[in-house]
Amino acid sequence: MTTVTKKRLIQMISQERGVHPNDVRNVIQSFLDAMTDSLGKGDRLEFRDFGVFEIVERKQKIGRNPKNAGVPIVIPARKAVKFTPGKKMKKLIEKPRSKSS
Repeated sequence: MTTVTKKRLIQMISQERGVHPNDVRNVIQSFLDAMTDSLGKGDRLEFRDFGVFEIVERKQKIGRNPKNAGVPIVIPARKAVKFTPGKKMKKLIEKPRSKSS
């Protein structure tokens, strides 16, 4: 398993589509900015077959300090981004991986 960075993604799309990397970079950055703005407003983003991004409220909970487990720590409620994969992505993720990789 490898980590695909934005830079690597830009290179892959640029080579695959024959588009200049700067054009790909601008489109990807605009897309990410629009997603961030929409989620910041509390919107739900739905991409068919890919998945859904939405803001959820994480409840307050009690945690423990690993160095001093006897002292409970209150972790406050907060908002978080939740991603739910779509059907196509679920199928791809759930495919058994070959042993040679």
